[in-house]
Amino acid sequence: MYSTRAVGLAPAFRQAALRPRNVARNPVLRNLFAKRTIQTESLPPAAEQQILNQQRLRRPSSPHFTIYQPQLTWIGSIANRFTGVGLSVLLYGYALAYLVAPTTFDSTHVIEAISGLPDAVKYAGKAILAAPFAFHSWNGLRHLSWDMGKFLTLKGAYTSGYAVLAATAVSTVALVLM
Repeated sequence: MYSTRAVGLAPAFRQAALRPRNVARNPVLRNLFAKRTIQTESLPPAAEQQILNQQRLRRPSSPHFTIYQPQLTWIGSIANRFTGVGLSVLLYGYALAYLVAPTTFDSTHVIEAISGLPDAVKYAGKAILAAPFAFHSWNGLRHLSWDMGKFLTLKGAYTSGYAVLAATAVSTVALVLM
């Protein structure tokens, strides 16, 4: 089923150009604003959906990390979420393991297993656990200060962000050396 329609601004230009009597008789202007036609075809809904899906696949995904310069504010926010999820997974994983096998995961067995490891592995394990714990704790205090209305300016956000990073480094070293 085909239909023919005039598309664009040509009909409006044609009316404006051909309205005066002296221009209406001018064949050059009449050919300049020639009528353009298109043909349309009715499609079933499945074909319309397929065309729409193809158009969506060609669209860029926006916004995307590649167009933004990394900033302390959003990197800190993402890191806070990752550390929170990681610490939660460790806590709930250990709790579930203790519920499943309480004699294997009690404190005496865990201490015996860790005491047999080399010192380098112990320090690495402590650092791997201490760094996310320290960052998440200090960044949580930063968020509490934001809730109280402190450090809400851009300068304040960056100052508190660098303070969180410094406190994380110092407290990670302190926790590892305990």
